[in-house]
Amino acid sequence: MSIIEPSSSVKRATITFDRGDVAFIIISAALVSFMIPGLAFLYSGLARRKSALALAWTVCASNAVVIFQWFLWGHSLAFSPSGKSGFIGDLAHMGLRGVMGAPSAGSALIPDLLYAFLQMQYAAVTVGIIVGGVAERGRVMPAMIFSFLWVTIVYCPLSYWIWNVNGWAFKWGVADFSGGGPVEIGSGVTGLVYAMVLGKRQEKELANFRTHNVSFVVLGTWILWFGWVGFNAGSAYGANLRAVIATWNSFLCAAFAGITWCLIVFCTEKKWTMVGLCSGTIAGLVASTPSSGFVSTWAACLIGVAAGSICNFATKFKFFAGIDDELDIFAAHGVGGIIGLLANAFFSDSRVVALDGISAFPGGWVNQNWGLLYKQFIYICTCTGYTFGASWLIAKGLDMIPGLHLRASCHDEAMGMDATEIGEYAADYIEARRDFVDWTLPTKNPPRGTIDIHNVQDKITVYPGKDRSSVVVTDGITSHILMEQLGTASDRPHASPRGKITED
Repeated sequence: MSIIEPSSSVKRATITFDRGDVAFIIISAALVSFMIPGLAFLYSGLARRKSALALAWTVCASNAVVIFQWFLWGHSLAFSPSGKSGFIGDLAHMGLRGVMGAPSAGSALIPDLLYAFLQMQYAAVTVGIIVGGVAERGRVMPAMIFSFLWVTIVYCPLSYWIWNVNGWAFKWGVADFSGGGPVEIGSGVTGLVYAMVLGKRQEKELANFRTHNVSFVVLGTWILWFGWVGFNAGSAYGANLRAVIATWNSFLCAAFAGITWCLIVFCTEKKWTMVGLCSGTIAGLVASTPSSGFVSTWAACLIGVAAGSICNFATKFKFFAGIDDELDIFAAHGVGGIIGLLANAFFSDSRVVALDGISAFPGGWVNQNWGLLYKQFIYICTCTGYTFGASWLIAKGLDMIPGLHLRASCHDEAMGMDATEIGEYAADYIEARRDFVDWTLPTKNPPRGTIDIHNVQDKITVYPGKDRSSVVVTDGITSHILMEQLGTASDRPHASPRGKITED
């Protein structure tokens, strides 16, 4: 057996980087990729049951689209060192050509190939957040085309501005640790634009809306929290103390924001809402994205309180604007990202930045660097304005192309995106009423296969035969009682394809 000795250039590339740093970033990237199923669970839990799986599919499929885009030209457009326009890179590294063991454009601590992989995960999560805007009324295939175009036209320039050494924001000294501009403002503003172009859901859908599975919301939130450790700690680009304090700040922001949101809701509704706790937690994590590697732990607590309260009130914006942002993408991500970026102007500390051993930053107001505030403000306005304009043009342009209209038909919306777009279902049953007492029980001799529902004009038509699919009715004890009245285990009720229900 012959042994091939590595060339001297390969040896140099191998020993340049600390193996602990490389292993840490590989793990961080894996954690970030785990945020994709977290988003799928979160969104599907927040939506109606009849459109839950379509949202999960859209999030997961967008991940594949971004992987292809990033390999094709995304990384080159965002991080090519030869692209010196200040706005966007070039295609010198198209198809990852020449991306190997050289120090990365973002940090000399890790190789370019690993940095490209980590940044690809950031882009995938960003698009995963955005596609929540299709909730309950958007077609999935146009959303995939939108995702590819958006990453190319919007995300790559935003990333270039702040993370490429040739970007104008990087040169200007803007403080953005893990992507308050590209990730949070980019996703929050675009989600709002997409919902605006789609238009509101039908009045019937709006009137009867409720979250269908809070357990999925909880599961998705804590998967996201787990993945956010890789997102923020990984942005230190090494196993160092800056990564540790970024992790601490992420947890503090999330905890303080979650409790703050719950307290606000309790003051008005006298309920300790689980969805509220999850929403506040996510708002805190979003605010920590640009700030966790710049501020001290005490400042992270204040940022968490600010994010929990301001993002809560920001959820009312959609009502004033008349935009059906069902999942509050703008309130959580857009507003949360702005809070974190502004907080850097006040609380960023040069001692925290120096904890990675190689970085130097003058800090914010705590270090008497008063000029950072206007830099942060201009950066926020630029990211917001560019994202809004470019995203609107992409969405409207696609919507005008025959066959690529973004919105589903009224019939498809009423039937649910799971049935019309995916052909599969998150749960193979339908809850017609939450409580058994809401049902009007059948009379002694009811018409064959018909159940009347109290206070509901429509009916569910039931066929006792076994030759049809999709068992219908409710959950728990209600389902058991109805099945006893309609047939035995061998004679299950089945839904008529023509049956109508007012709630999913």
